[in-house]
Amino acid sequence: MTKALALILAGALAGLLGGIAIAPKITNQDNATDLPAGSDTPLYWVAPMDPNYRRDSPGKSPMGMDLVPVYAEQDEPGLVSISPEVVNSLGVTTAVAERRELPADIYTYGELRYNEERLIHIHPRVAGWVDKLYIRAAGEAVAANKPLYSLYSPQLVNAQEEYVLALRRKDSNLTRASEERLRALKVDERFIQQLRKSKEVRQTVTFYAPVDGVVNKLAIREGFYVQPGTTMMSIGQLNDIWLEAEIFAQQAALVETGQAVDITIAAFPNLSWTGEISYVYPEIDPQNRTLRARIELPNTRRLLKPGMYANLHIRGTTDTATLTVPNNAVIRTGHQNRVVLALGDGRYKSITVSLGRITDEFTEITHGLDDGDKVVTAAQFLLDSESSKNSDFKRMHQDNEPPRAVSVAATVESVMADMGMLKVTHDPIPDWDWPVMTMMFPVTADTDLSTLEQGQRIQIQIRQTGDTDWEITAISLVDHLHGVTP
Repeated sequence: MTKALALILAGALAGLLGGIAIAPKITNQDNATDLPAGSDTPLYWVAPMDPNYRRDSPGKSPMGMDLVPVYAEQDEPGLVSISPEVVNSLGVTTAVAERRELPADIYTYGELRYNEERLIHIHPRVAGWVDKLYIRAAGEAVAANKPLYSLYSPQLVNAQEEYVLALRRKDSNLTRASEERLRALKVDERFIQQLRKSKEVRQTVTFYAPVDGVVNKLAIREGFYVQPGTTMMSIGQLNDIWLEAEIFAQQAALVETGQAVDITIAAFPNLSWTGEISYVYPEIDPQNRTLRARIELPNTRRLLKPGMYANLHIRGTTDTATLTVPNNAVIRTGHQNRVVLALGDGRYKSITVSLGRITDEFTEITHGLDDGDKVVTAAQFLLDSESSKNSDFKRMHQDNEPPRAVSVAATVESVMADMGMLKVTHDPIPDWDWPVMTMMFPVTADTDLSTLEQGQRIQIQIRQTGDTDWEITAISLVDHLHGVTP
């Protein structure tokens, strides 16, 4: 397109898209206007280049152009009327809102965790001091019946003395009661049998692992004083493992138990797993604003490790047909979703709509459109801009409402570039009454995550995309010596 042609089109667009209708040109002879036969009297006249310049009679605009009449049928708020020539110049295209079946598949991520039903917590049943600790660090593998720690406890010494006294007196009732007391204090059976033979009281008693597994948490060291209620350590088993999926809140209705899940893990590019959702948690995570679902996986080869991330494809079932439009017909402003209706005869109007599911091609419309409505799929942003100048819905938030986007400093907790997700701990956000929080955010597709790493300080821009949904739209690295860098 040549520069001259571009200027001509720009002038035509400015004159024709001012929220007004195209009308026959006003003549200069006696201020008379050639009106269509049978038309009503114009409501007022406006300047072609400035719709805010209105007059009660024909005349000239401040730029010397003929004023254009506006009729009652053209004065609907938000209505834009343009000529066929301008429609062609803009390349306006439309599509019909129609019902179709949308796939309910979900692509997300999850984290591997210990099977909490098999997680064993080790507590003492008496007060005492840890004399010897056989476990040196969390993550250490343990085998069933192998020693964990030795404990000195006056209560255990007294229990042994009572048992030995009963044995020497050959009092069967007292012997049986003393033996049961030792078992109630979790004293190992082998220790009891050896005490029966030797009748020698020991100052320390050794306790053993109840199962094979891995020490998940270790909260004691040699010399620690412990008592009933102290969590000394926990042991997780790896024969099977839990995978907890994170699902966006707006997709919660698509998730149910029994759904098949395809799983891949970056550490094993040539392997894949298949499972099914065994449990859907009943609440939304208040920090990440996600719903959690559990998949239980066998782990006989011990390849799966707690803490690993996995990519998930939750296979949905085909739902009933719903009203949809092409994705490119929807204008998302962060606080409002709109489409431009094509009303025929060169008339267009921007309206608000409510969205449902979004696939690669289509968006579900839950409110605002009817079957057969035509929506604009190209040049809709220009038409929306002109329609919104005098539309009957408000485009900006009110002064007493919080902003829809904020900028805040944050620390990177984890980066999931392949999923387009970023977990951060952000500073307080006074505009939204948010304290310091750790949250998981989706990141817009044009935002680069490749330079981020855990612990890095960054400046992020967060935009609210729904009542309970937010996304990161921009990221700047923070240079501790020179401030924010682009």
